[in-house]
Amino acid sequence: MISGGDEPVYLPRSDVQALDQIITTHDYFSSALHEVSHWCIAGQERRKLIDFGYWYEPDGRSEAKQREFEVVEVKPQALEWLFAEACGIRFRLSVDNLEQGGMGASEAFKQAVLDQALDYLEFDKAPKRAAIFIAALLAYFRPNQRKLEKTAFSIAVLA
Repeated sequence: MISGGDEPVYLPRSDVQALDQIITTHDYFSSALHEVSHWCIAGQERRKLIDFGYWYEPDGRSEAKQREFEVVEVKPQALEWLFAEACGIRFRLSVDNLEQGGMGASEAFKQAVLDQALDYLEFDKAPKRAAIFIAALLAYFRPNQRKLEKTAFSIAVLA
């Protein structure tokens, strides 16, 4: 993991780079958690691709493109929320579209992220790497807490 990039990006190992790299934005802790969430979801083949082969529509997206963004961001943002809670820090839902100042997260997106986070918790459906990471975060940041509590997750937290 490398902090301080202008843009977050995942770079797979290559002939000139022996290790996979997750580059996070400007030393933001939440950027690191978000990029790790993508890594936890990506399968073996996706981890061979730059940015896991995901499309990225730059800042200034239209409302239609923003809703497409929301669809693909439900699982990573739900995992990021679990990671943030494990660290004891506030989670902020990201719309990643700063140039469209008035366009916040849709209510459907908020609900979908909440539902996914609760699903991961209630049914132990988090990807294996994510479950291992959550356990490690809890051990480091909240050593007296063995698991995440569902009561910490609600729509009100996303407001």
